[in-house]
Amino acid sequence: MTNTQVIVLGVLIFYLVSNIVIGLVYGKIRDKRSQLSSENKYFIGGRGMNGLILAMTTMATYTSVSSFLSGPGAGGMSYGYTQVWVAATQVPVTFMVLGVLGNKLALVSRRTGSVTVAGYLKARYKSDVLVVVTSLLMVCFFTVQMVSQFKGGANLIEIITGLPYKTSLLIFALVVIIYTSFGGFTAVVITDTIQGLIMCLGTFLLLFFTLKAGGGTATINANLAQNLPGVWDNLTGKFGPGTLLSYWILVGFGTIALPQTAVRCMGFKSTKNLHSAMIIGAISCAFVIVGMHLAGVWGGGIVDTSALKSSDYFIPTLVMQIMPVGIAAVFLAAPMAAVMSTVSSLLILASAAIVKDLWRNYIVKDDPVKIESYNRNVSKVSVIVTLIVGIIAIILTMNPPDIIWVLNLFAMGGLECSFMWPLVGGLFYRKGTRQGAVASSIGAALTYVFCYYNVKILGINAVVWGLLMGGILYFVVSNMTFKGMDPDVERNCF
Repeated sequence: MTNTQVIVLGVLIFYLVSNIVIGLVYGKIRDKRSQLSSENKYFIGGRGMNGLILAMTTMATYTSVSSFLSGPGAGGMSYGYTQVWVAATQVPVTFMVLGVLGNKLALVSRRTGSVTVAGYLKARYKSDVLVVVTSLLMVCFFTVQMVSQFKGGANLIEIITGLPYKTSLLIFALVVIIYTSFGGFTAVVITDTIQGLIMCLGTFLLLFFTLKAGGGTATINANLAQNLPGVWDNLTGKFGPGTLLSYWILVGFGTIALPQTAVRCMGFKSTKNLHSAMIIGAISCAFVIVGMHLAGVWGGGIVDTSALKSSDYFIPTLVMQIMPVGIAAVFLAAPMAAVMSTVSSLLILASAAIVKDLWRNYIVKDDPVKIESYNRNVSKVSVIVTLIVGIIAIILTMNPPDIIWVLNLFAMGGLECSFMWPLVGGLFYRKGTRQGAVASSIGAALTYVFCYYNVKILGINAVVWGLLMGGILYFVVSNMTFKGMDPDVERNCF
Protein backbone atom coordinates (compact mmCIF):
# COMPACT_ATOMS: atom_id res chain seq x y z
CA MET A 1 0.00 0.00 0.00
CA THR A 2 1.09 3.60 -0.60
CA ASN A 3 1.58 6.07 2.26
CA THR A 4 -1.71 7.73 1.33
CA GLN A 5 -3.57 4.44 1.53
CA VAL A 6 -1.99 3.62 4.89
CA ILE A 7 -3.08 6.98 6.34
CA VAL A 8 -6.63 6.64 5.04
CA LEU A 9 -6.89 3.05 6.28
CA GLY A 10 -5.62 4.12 9.70
CA VAL A 11 -8.26 6.83 9.99
CA LEU A 12 -11.03 4.44 8.92
CA ILE A 13 -9.91 1.75 11.35
CA PHE A 14 -9.92 4.33 14.14
CA TYR A 15 -13.43 5.35 13.10
CA LEU A 16 -14.64 1.74 12.99
CA VAL A 17 -13.15 0.87 16.37
CA SER A 18 -14.58 4.06 17.89
CA ASN A 19 -18.05 2.97 16.80
CA ILE A 20 -17.63 -0.36 18.56
CA VAL A 21 -16.46 1.27 21.80
CA ILE A 22 -19.06 4.06 21.82
CA GLY A 23 -21.90 1.76 20.85
CA LEU A 24 -21.12 -0.89 23.45
CA VAL A 25 -20.30 1.50 26.32
CA TYR A 26 -23.29 3.78 25.72
CA GLY A 27 -25.58 0.78 25.26
CA LYS A 28 -24.52 -0.73 28.59
CA ILE A 29 -24.90 2.58 30.44
CA ARG A 30 -28.39 3.21 29.07
CA ASP A 31 -29.50 -0.37 29.72
CA LYS A 32 -28.39 -0.22 33.35
CA ARG A 33 -30.50 2.90 33.88
CA SER A 34 -33.60 1.31 32.36
CA GLN A 35 -35.96 -0.82 34.41
CA LEU A 36 -37.56 -2.41 31.34
CA SER A 37 -37.20 -6.03 30.28
CA SER A 38 -34.10 -7.32 28.46
CA GLU A 39 -36.22 -7.87 25.36
CA ASN A 40 -37.46 -4.28 25.38
CA LYS A 41 -33.95 -2.90 25.90
CA TYR A 42 -32.34 -4.99 23.15
CA PHE A 43 -34.94 -4.50 20.42
CA ILE A 44 -36.33 -0.99 21.07
CA GLY A 45 -33.82 0.64 23.43
CA GLY A 46 -36.32 1.46 26.19
CA ARG A 47 -38.31 4.00 24.10
CA GLY A 48 -36.05 6.86 25.19
CA MET A 49 -34.92 8.63 22.00
CA ASN A 50 -34.88 12.43 21.98
CA GLY A 51 -35.49 14.55 18.88
CA LEU A 52 -31.90 14.65 17.60
CA ILE A 53 -31.31 10.93 18.04
CA LEU A 54 -34.66 10.04 16.47
CA ALA A 55 -33.98 12.31 13.48
CA MET A 56 -30.44 11.06 12.94
CA THR A 57 -31.21 7.36 13.34
CA THR A 58 -34.19 7.59 10.97
CA MET A 59 -32.21 9.54 8.38
CA ALA A 60 -29.10 7.39 8.75
CA THR A 61 -31.07 4.14 8.53
CA TYR A 62 -32.76 5.22 5.32
CA THR A 63 -29.70 6.90 3.76
CA SER A 64 -27.73 3.89 2.64
CA VAL A 65 -24.70 3.18 0.48
CA SER A 66 -26.73 3.97 -2.64
CA SER A 67 -27.07 7.58 -1.50
CA PHE A 68 -23.29 7.98 -1.14
CA LEU A 69 -21.80 5.76 -3.83
CA SER A 70 -24.04 4.33 -6.57
CA GLY A 71 -26.56 7.17 -6.89
CA PRO A 72 -24.12 10.12 -7.06
CA GLY A 73 -21.80 8.00 -9.22
CA ALA A 74 -24.60 7.31 -11.69
CA GLY A 75 -25.25 11.04 -11.90
CA GLY A 76 -21.63 11.79 -12.75
CA MET A 77 -21.22 8.91 -15.21
CA SER A 78 -24.58 8.70 -16.99
CA TYR A 79 -27.52 10.89 -16.00
CA GLY A 80 -26.30 14.40 -15.20
CA TYR A 81 -28.47 16.85 -13.28
CA THR A 82 -31.55 14.69 -13.81
CA GLN A 83 -30.17 12.40 -11.11
CA VAL A 84 -30.26 15.26 -8.61
CA TRP A 85 -33.93 16.14 -8.88
CA VAL A 86 -34.94 12.48 -9.16
CA ALA A 87 -32.97 11.78 -5.95
CA ALA A 88 -34.68 14.79 -4.35
CA THR A 89 -37.90 12.75 -4.17
CA GLN A 90 -36.27 11.17 -1.11
CA VAL A 91 -35.97 14.47 0.76
CA PRO A 92 -39.32 14.30 2.64
CA VAL A 93 -38.84 10.65 3.68
CA THR A 94 -37.92 11.30 7.32
CA PHE A 95 -40.62 13.97 7.71
CA MET A 96 -43.21 11.75 6.04
CA VAL A 97 -42.45 8.55 7.96
CA LEU A 98 -42.44 10.28 11.34
CA GLY A 99 -45.41 12.47 10.46
CA VAL A 100 -47.67 9.72 9.12
CA LEU A 101 -46.73 6.86 11.45
CA GLY A 102 -45.14 8.63 14.43
CA ASN A 103 -47.73 9.38 17.07
CA LYS A 104 -50.19 6.65 16.11
CA LEU A 105 -47.66 3.83 15.97
CA ALA A 106 -45.98 5.02 19.17
CA LEU A 107 -49.27 5.02 21.11
CA VAL A 108 -50.40 1.64 19.82
CA SER A 109 -47.02 0.00 20.40
CA ARG A 110 -46.99 1.20 24.01
CA ARG A 111 -50.53 0.00 24.66
CA THR A 112 -49.84 -3.42 23.16
CA GLY A 113 -46.23 -3.78 24.34
CA SER A 114 -45.02 -4.20 20.76
CA VAL A 115 -41.29 -3.80 20.11
CA THR A 116 -41.31 -4.81 16.42
CA VAL A 117 -43.46 -4.05 13.39
CA ALA A 118 -44.58 -7.69 13.24
CA GLY A 119 -45.48 -7.42 16.93
CA TYR A 120 -47.75 -4.48 16.10
CA LEU A 121 -49.32 -6.46 13.24
CA LYS A 122 -50.05 -9.34 15.63
CA ALA A 123 -51.78 -6.99 18.07
CA ARG A 124 -53.74 -5.27 15.30
CA TYR A 125 -54.90 -8.33 13.33
CA LYS A 126 -54.44 -11.22 15.80
CA SER A 127 -53.16 -13.37 12.95
CA ASP A 128 -50.37 -15.89 13.44
CA VAL A 129 -50.17 -16.44 9.68
CA LEU A 130 -49.56 -12.73 9.08
CA VAL A 131 -46.76 -12.60 11.68
CA VAL A 132 -45.00 -15.62 10.20
CA VAL A 133 -45.39 -14.36 6.62
CA THR A 134 -44.19 -10.80 7.30
CA SER A 135 -41.33 -11.98 9.54
CA LEU A 136 -40.03 -14.37 6.89
CA LEU A 137 -40.41 -11.79 4.11
CA MET A 138 -38.61 -9.26 6.28
CA VAL A 139 -35.64 -11.56 6.93
CA CYS A 140 -35.38 -12.49 3.23
CA PHE A 141 -35.45 -8.93 1.88
CA PHE A 142 -33.27 -7.64 4.72
CA THR A 143 -30.65 -10.23 3.82
CA VAL A 144 -30.64 -9.04 0.20
CA GLN A 145 -30.32 -5.44 1.37
CA MET A 146 -27.50 -6.32 3.77
CA VAL A 147 -25.59 -7.93 0.90
CA SER A 148 -25.75 -4.63 -1.02
CA GLN A 149 -24.59 -2.67 2.03
CA PHE A 150 -21.76 -5.06 2.89
CA LYS A 151 -20.61 -4.90 -0.73
CA GLY A 152 -20.60 -1.11 -0.56
CA GLY A 153 -18.48 -1.06 2.58
CA ALA A 154 -16.09 -3.65 1.15
CA ASN A 155 -15.74 -1.80 -2.16
CA LEU A 156 -14.95 1.42 -0.32
CA ILE A 157 -12.14 -0.12 1.73
CA GLU A 158 -10.88 -2.04 -1.32
CA ILE A 159 -10.62 1.08 -3.49
CA ILE A 160 -8.92 3.34 -0.98
CA THR A 161 -6.51 0.81 0.52
CA GLY A 162 -5.79 -1.66 -2.26
CA LEU A 163 -6.65 -4.57 0.03
CA PRO A 164 -8.38 -7.59 -1.57
CA TYR A 165 -12.18 -7.42 -1.73
CA LYS A 166 -12.77 -10.30 0.69
CA THR A 167 -10.34 -8.91 3.27
CA SER A 168 -12.04 -5.52 3.02
CA LEU A 169 -15.43 -7.18 3.46
CA LEU A 170 -14.35 -8.95 6.65
CA ILE A 171 -12.87 -5.77 8.16
CA PHE A 172 -16.05 -3.80 7.62
CA ALA A 173 -18.66 -6.47 8.29
CA LEU A 174 -17.19 -7.78 11.52
CA VAL A 175 -17.15 -4.31 13.07
CA VAL A 176 -20.84 -3.73 12.35
CA ILE A 177 -21.86 -7.21 13.46
CA ILE A 178 -19.94 -6.93 16.75
CA TYR A 179 -21.39 -3.63 18.00
CA THR A 180 -24.89 -4.50 16.78
CA SER A 181 -24.88 -7.98 18.31
CA PHE A 182 -23.57 -6.99 21.72
CA GLY A 183 -24.99 -3.47 21.99
CA GLY A 184 -28.53 -3.98 20.70
CA PHE A 185 -30.89 -1.20 19.61
CA THR A 186 -29.36 1.39 21.95
CA ALA A 187 -25.91 0.93 20.43
CA VAL A 188 -27.44 1.13 16.97
CA VAL A 189 -29.24 4.44 17.51
CA ILE A 190 -26.34 6.20 19.23
CA THR A 191 -23.90 5.16 16.52
CA ASP A 192 -26.53 6.16 13.94
CA THR A 193 -26.55 9.63 15.48
CA ILE A 194 -22.79 9.95 15.18
CA GLN A 195 -22.90 8.56 11.65
CA GLY A 196 -25.69 10.96 10.64
CA LEU A 197 -23.55 13.92 11.71
CA ILE A 198 -20.53 12.44 9.87
CA MET A 199 -22.69 12.13 6.73
CA CYS A 200 -23.56 15.83 6.87
CA LEU A 201 -19.88 16.76 7.31
CA GLY A 202 -18.83 14.46 4.49
CA THR A 203 -21.43 15.92 2.14
CA PHE A 204 -20.17 19.46 2.82
CA LEU A 205 -16.56 18.42 2.20
CA LEU A 206 -17.38 16.75 -1.12
CA LEU A 207 -19.40 19.73 -2.36
CA PHE A 208 -16.64 22.16 -1.43
CA PHE A 209 -13.70 20.26 -2.90
CA THR A 210 -15.55 19.18 -6.06
CA LEU A 211 -16.56 22.75 -6.83
CA LYS A 212 -13.01 23.91 -6.12
CA ALA A 213 -11.34 21.20 -8.22
CA GLY A 214 -13.77 21.73 -11.09
CA GLY A 215 -13.00 25.43 -11.35
CA GLY A 216 -16.55 26.62 -10.65
CA THR A 217 -19.92 25.69 -12.11
CA ALA A 218 -19.29 27.28 -15.52
CA THR A 219 -16.21 25.13 -16.18
CA ILE A 220 -17.87 22.04 -14.73
CA ASN A 221 -20.95 22.50 -16.94
CA ALA A 222 -18.79 22.94 -20.03
CA ASN A 223 -17.03 19.64 -19.24
CA LEU A 224 -20.35 17.91 -18.55
CA ALA A 225 -21.68 19.07 -21.92
CA GLN A 226 -18.69 17.36 -23.51
CA ASN A 227 -18.78 14.19 -21.38
CA LEU A 228 -22.57 13.71 -21.30
CA PRO A 229 -23.86 15.35 -24.49
CA GLY A 230 -27.63 15.65 -24.76
CA VAL A 231 -28.16 14.30 -21.25
CA TRP A 232 -26.38 16.39 -18.62
CA ASP A 233 -28.91 19.26 -18.58
CA ASN A 234 -31.96 17.45 -19.98
CA LEU A 235 -34.97 17.61 -17.64
CA THR A 236 -35.72 13.91 -17.87
CA GLY A 237 -32.40 12.69 -19.27
CA LYS A 238 -32.50 8.94 -19.85
CA PHE A 239 -35.56 8.49 -17.63
CA GLY A 240 -38.95 7.87 -19.20
CA PRO A 241 -42.27 8.81 -17.52
CA GLY A 242 -42.74 5.28 -16.18
CA THR A 243 -39.30 5.28 -14.61
CA LEU A 244 -39.87 8.66 -13.00
CA LEU A 245 -43.22 7.53 -11.59
CA SER A 246 -41.51 4.44 -10.21
CA TYR A 247 -38.83 6.49 -8.44
CA TRP A 248 -41.39 8.77 -6.83
CA ILE A 249 -43.14 5.72 -5.42
CA LEU A 250 -40.15 3.49 -4.65
CA VAL A 251 -37.96 6.04 -2.88
CA GLY A 252 -40.73 8.47 -1.91
CA PHE A 253 -44.26 7.45 -0.99
CA GLY A 254 -43.46 3.77 -0.52
CA THR A 255 -40.83 4.37 2.16
CA ILE A 256 -43.58 4.85 4.73
CA ALA A 257 -43.83 1.06 4.85
CA LEU A 258 -40.15 0.21 5.37
CA PRO A 259 -40.05 -1.66 8.71
CA GLN A 260 -36.52 -0.46 9.51
CA THR A 261 -37.71 3.18 9.55
CA ALA A 262 -41.21 2.47 10.90
CA VAL A 263 -39.80 0.82 14.04
CA ARG A 264 -38.13 4.12 14.94
CA CYS A 265 -41.61 5.47 15.60
CA MET A 266 -41.89 3.08 18.55
CA GLY A 267 -38.85 4.37 20.42
CA PHE A 268 -39.09 8.12 21.09
CA LYS A 269 -39.78 9.87 24.40
CA SER A 270 -42.57 12.33 23.65
CA THR A 271 -44.55 14.14 20.96
CA LYS A 272 -42.25 17.15 21.38
CA ASN A 273 -39.27 14.96 20.49
CA LEU A 274 -41.18 13.64 17.48
CA HIS A 275 -41.88 17.13 16.14
CA SER A 276 -38.23 18.14 16.60
CA ALA A 277 -37.10 15.00 14.80
CA MET A 278 -39.38 15.72 11.84
CA ILE A 279 -37.75 19.12 11.28
CA ILE A 280 -34.15 18.05 11.96
CA GLY A 281 -34.57 14.90 9.88
CA ALA A 282 -36.05 16.71 6.88
CA ILE A 283 -33.28 19.32 6.82
CA SER A 284 -30.43 16.82 7.24
CA CYS A 285 -31.95 14.39 4.73
CA ALA A 286 -32.33 17.17 2.14
CA PHE A 287 -28.75 18.33 2.60
CA VAL A 288 -27.20 14.87 2.41
CA ILE A 289 -29.22 13.44 -0.48
CA VAL A 290 -29.32 16.51 -2.71
CA GLY A 291 -25.78 17.54 -1.78
CA MET A 292 -24.23 14.15 -2.51
CA HIS A 293 -25.98 13.75 -5.86
CA LEU A 294 -25.12 17.31 -6.89
CA ALA A 295 -21.46 16.74 -6.02
CA GLY A 296 -21.58 13.46 -7.95
CA VAL A 297 -22.85 15.23 -11.06
CA TRP A 298 -20.17 17.93 -10.74
CA GLY A 299 -17.61 15.15 -10.42
CA GLY A 300 -18.64 13.99 -13.89
CA GLY A 301 -16.83 17.03 -15.24
CA ILE A 302 -13.62 16.08 -13.41
CA VAL A 303 -13.13 12.30 -13.34
CA ASP A 304 -12.12 10.13 -16.29
CA THR A 305 -14.71 7.36 -16.01
CA SER A 306 -13.47 5.17 -18.87
CA ALA A 307 -11.56 2.81 -16.56
CA LEU A 308 -14.24 2.49 -13.84
CA LYS A 309 -16.05 -0.83 -13.59
CA SER A 310 -19.33 0.71 -12.39
CA SER A 311 -20.81 3.76 -10.69
CA ASP A 312 -19.97 2.15 -7.32
CA TYR A 313 -16.32 3.16 -7.86
CA PHE A 314 -16.93 6.75 -8.99
CA ILE A 315 -17.16 8.64 -5.66
CA PRO A 316 -14.13 6.98 -3.98
CA THR A 317 -12.09 7.69 -7.14
CA LEU A 318 -13.24 11.32 -7.16
CA VAL A 319 -12.42 11.78 -3.49
CA MET A 320 -8.92 10.36 -3.75
CA GLN A 321 -8.31 12.60 -6.77
CA ILE A 322 -9.47 15.98 -5.40
CA MET A 323 -9.03 15.90 -1.60
CA PRO A 324 -5.91 16.12 0.59
CA VAL A 325 -5.25 12.75 2.18
CA GLY A 326 -6.36 13.66 5.71
CA ILE A 327 -9.59 15.26 4.56
CA ALA A 328 -10.22 12.38 2.16
CA ALA A 329 -10.05 10.00 5.11
CA VAL A 330 -12.60 12.10 7.00
CA PHE A 331 -14.94 12.18 4.01
CA LEU A 332 -14.70 8.45 3.37
CA ALA A 333 -16.02 7.92 6.88
CA ALA A 334 -19.33 9.36 5.60
CA PRO A 335 -20.27 6.61 3.11
CA MET A 336 -18.88 4.14 5.63
CA ALA A 337 -21.29 5.65 8.17
CA ALA A 338 -24.18 5.34 5.72
CA VAL A 339 -23.44 1.66 5.19
CA MET A 340 -22.93 0.92 8.89
CA SER A 341 -26.10 2.66 10.03
CA THR A 342 -28.26 0.82 7.52
CA VAL A 343 -26.71 -2.59 8.11
CA SER A 344 -26.92 -2.32 11.89
CA SER A 345 -30.63 -1.50 11.71
CA LEU A 346 -31.31 -4.38 9.33
CA LEU A 347 -29.39 -6.78 11.56
CA ILE A 348 -31.22 -5.84 14.73
CA LEU A 349 -34.62 -6.09 13.06
CA ALA A 350 -33.83 -9.41 11.42
CA SER A 351 -32.80 -10.71 14.84
CA ALA A 352 -36.00 -9.34 16.37
CA ALA A 353 -38.12 -11.05 13.71
CA ILE A 354 -36.52 -14.41 14.46
CA VAL A 355 -36.23 -14.17 18.26
CA LYS A 356 -39.27 -12.13 19.27
CA ASP A 357 -41.78 -12.63 16.47
CA LEU A 358 -41.12 -16.28 15.64
CA TRP A 359 -39.33 -18.02 18.53
CA ARG A 360 -41.20 -16.24 21.35
CA ASN A 361 -44.64 -16.47 19.74
CA TYR A 362 -44.54 -19.94 18.22
CA ILE A 363 -41.99 -21.98 20.15
CA VAL A 364 -42.09 -20.53 23.66
CA LYS A 365 -45.81 -19.65 23.42
CA ASP A 366 -47.52 -19.55 26.83
CA ASP A 367 -45.55 -22.35 28.49
CA PRO A 368 -44.50 -20.95 31.93
CA VAL A 369 -41.25 -22.93 32.00
CA LYS A 370 -40.29 -21.84 28.48
CA ILE A 371 -41.27 -18.24 29.23
CA GLU A 372 -38.98 -18.19 32.27
CA SER A 373 -36.13 -19.61 30.20
CA TYR A 374 -36.84 -17.12 27.40
CA ASN A 375 -36.78 -14.12 29.75
CA ARG A 376 -33.56 -15.33 31.30
CA ASN A 377 -31.76 -16.01 28.02
CA VAL A 378 -33.29 -13.57 25.52
CA SER A 379 -30.24 -11.28 25.48
CA LYS A 380 -27.81 -14.12 24.85
CA VAL A 381 -29.99 -15.71 22.19
CA SER A 382 -30.48 -12.35 20.47
CA VAL A 383 -26.72 -11.83 20.31
CA ILE A 384 -26.20 -15.30 18.83
CA VAL A 385 -28.98 -14.88 16.24
CA THR A 386 -27.67 -11.44 15.22
CA LEU A 387 -24.19 -12.91 14.76
CA ILE A 388 -25.55 -15.79 12.66
CA VAL A 389 -27.62 -13.50 10.39
CA GLY A 390 -24.60 -11.25 9.92
CA ILE A 391 -22.33 -14.17 9.05
CA ILE A 392 -24.85 -15.47 6.50
CA ALA A 393 -24.91 -12.02 4.89
CA ILE A 394 -21.09 -12.01 4.76
CA ILE A 395 -21.05 -15.37 3.00
CA LEU A 396 -23.59 -14.19 0.43
CA THR A 397 -21.56 -11.03 -0.17
CA MET A 398 -18.42 -12.93 -1.14
CA ASN A 399 -19.58 -13.04 -4.79
CA PRO A 400 -22.37 -10.46 -5.20
CA PRO A 401 -23.72 -8.72 -8.36
CA ASP A 402 -21.75 -5.70 -9.56
CA ILE A 403 -24.19 -2.85 -9.01
CA ILE A 404 -25.10 -2.02 -5.39
CA TRP A 405 -28.20 0.06 -6.06
CA VAL A 406 -29.87 -2.75 -8.04
CA LEU A 407 -29.82 -5.03 -4.98
CA ASN A 408 -30.76 -2.21 -2.62
CA LEU A 409 -33.77 -1.02 -4.62
CA PHE A 410 -34.97 -4.58 -5.21
CA ALA A 411 -35.03 -5.22 -1.46
CA MET A 412 -36.69 -1.85 -0.76
CA GLY A 413 -39.47 -2.61 -3.23
CA GLY A 414 -40.08 -6.04 -1.72
CA LEU A 415 -40.33 -4.64 1.80
CA GLU A 416 -42.69 -1.85 0.73
CA CYS A 417 -45.02 -4.27 -1.04
CA SER A 418 -45.01 -6.71 1.88
CA PHE A 419 -45.76 -4.15 4.61
CA MET A 420 -47.51 -1.12 3.09
CA TRP A 421 -51.17 -2.01 3.40
CA PRO A 422 -51.09 -4.18 6.54
CA LEU A 423 -49.10 -1.46 8.35
CA VAL A 424 -50.62 1.80 7.10
CA GLY A 425 -54.08 0.32 6.52
CA GLY A 426 -54.00 -1.20 9.99
CA LEU A 427 -53.30 2.16 11.59
CA PHE A 428 -55.96 4.16 9.79
CA TYR A 429 -58.57 1.80 8.30
CA ARG A 430 -60.88 0.33 10.92
CA LYS A 431 -62.34 -2.31 8.62
CA GLY A 432 -58.96 -3.88 7.85
CA THR A 433 -59.07 -7.61 8.65
CA ARG A 434 -56.53 -10.37 9.13
CA GLN A 435 -57.66 -11.99 5.88
CA GLY A 436 -57.15 -8.75 3.99
CA ALA A 437 -53.72 -8.18 5.55
CA VAL A 438 -52.49 -11.70 4.76
CA ALA A 439 -53.82 -11.56 1.22
CA SER A 440 -52.25 -8.15 0.68
CA SER A 441 -48.81 -9.05 2.05
CA ILE A 442 -48.50 -12.34 0.15
CA GLY A 443 -50.19 -11.10 -3.02
CA ALA A 444 -48.17 -7.89 -3.21
CA ALA A 445 -44.85 -9.67 -2.61
CA LEU A 446 -45.57 -12.35 -5.24
CA THR A 447 -46.77 -9.75 -7.74
CA TYR A 448 -43.66 -7.68 -7.14
CA VAL A 449 -41.22 -10.55 -7.67
CA PHE A 450 -43.10 -11.83 -10.75
CA CYS A 451 -43.32 -8.39 -12.38
CA TYR A 452 -39.71 -7.59 -11.51
CA TYR A 453 -38.54 -10.37 -13.80
CA ASN A 454 -41.37 -10.66 -16.33
CA VAL A 455 -43.28 -7.39 -16.79
CA LYS A 456 -41.62 -4.45 -18.55
CA ILE A 457 -44.16 -1.76 -19.40
CA LEU A 458 -43.02 1.83 -20.08
CA GLY A 459 -40.14 1.42 -17.65
CA ILE A 460 -42.51 1.13 -14.68
CA ASN A 461 -40.86 -0.58 -11.72
CA ALA A 462 -42.47 -3.72 -10.31
CA VAL A 463 -43.10 -1.93 -6.99
CA VAL A 464 -45.97 -0.01 -8.64
CA TRP A 465 -47.74 -3.23 -9.63
CA GLY A 466 -47.00 -4.84 -6.28
CA LEU A 467 -48.42 -1.93 -4.26
CA LEU A 468 -51.43 -1.68 -6.58
CA MET A 469 -52.23 -5.38 -6.19
CA GLY A 470 -51.61 -5.21 -2.44
CA GLY A 471 -54.02 -2.28 -2.06
CA ILE A 472 -56.75 -3.98 -4.08
CA LEU A 473 -56.43 -7.21 -2.10
CA TYR A 474 -56.34 -5.42 1.26
CA PHE A 475 -59.48 -3.34 0.79
CA VAL A 476 -61.52 -5.86 -1.22
CA VAL A 477 -60.81 -8.86 1.02
CA SER A 478 -61.16 -6.75 4.19
CA ASN A 479 -64.56 -5.45 3.18
CA MET A 480 -65.70 -8.96 2.25
CA THR A 481 -64.58 -10.46 5.59
CA PHE A 482 -65.24 -7.61 8.04
CA LYS A 483 -67.81 -8.66 10.67
CA GLY A 484 -67.18 -6.05 13.34
CA MET A 485 -64.06 -5.02 15.23
CA ASP A 486 -62.59 -7.07 18.06
CA PRO A 487 -63.00 -5.10 21.37
CA ASP A 488 -59.29 -5.50 22.23
CA VAL A 489 -58.25 -4.16 18.84
CA GLU A 490 -60.71 -1.28 19.15
CA ARG A 491 -59.38 -0.36 22.60
CA ASN A 492 -55.64 -0.73 21.90
CA CYS A 493 -55.34 0.31 18.28
CA PHE A 494 -57.98 3.01 17.86
